[in-house]
Amino acid sequence: MARYAMVLDTRICIGCHSCTVACKINNDLPVDMIYNPVTTIGPTGVYPNLHMTHIPLLCMHCDNPPCVDACPTGASQQREDGIVWVEDEKCVGCKACVMACPYGARHPNLEVGIVQKCNFCMDLVDAGEEPHCVKTCHQRARIFGDLDDPNSEISLLLNSERSVRLLPELGTEPYVFYIMD
Repeated sequence: MARYAMVLDTRICIGCHSCTVACKINNDLPVDMIYNPVTTIGPTGVYPNLHMTHIPLLCMHCDNPPCVDACPTGASQQREDGIVWVEDEKCVGCKACVMACPYGARHPNLEVGIVQKCNFCMDLVDAGEEPHCVKTCHQRARIFGDLDDPNSEISLLLNSERSVRLLPELGTEPYVFYIMD
């Protein structure tokens, strides 16, 4: 069985927001909803040696997702391959999962009365393709793949580079990894 994950290489992300736009368009998101924001730190340093770091954020597709446990209707689910998703038909928009997610990756859609989030474009993944944000990243700062395949690009990258996960102290075991400067 596959175990999907994403690596975000902040050393080469230029903060162009192509990932944000691709996600927004392909998921037909309302104007005020972004699954995939990019946060910028900086500039830091002293001229002419300035540096900026761009940190893309998204659902962490945790191995121990608190949002799934918090959902009273079973709408928040985790597939065997690790993808965390919301079944719209079961969601009542109670926002319990929004409060449970320590990463701020759950978004209430007030127009339709449900909560939505990144699902790693699971329809594309099921078809053997990469998520829209990965396909759009012209810098190749986003790498997506199967951690259970030791020869996959993501496995090789994580075995050769030092990476970090956000908020490791929470024990959520996120499957989004960051390579930092």
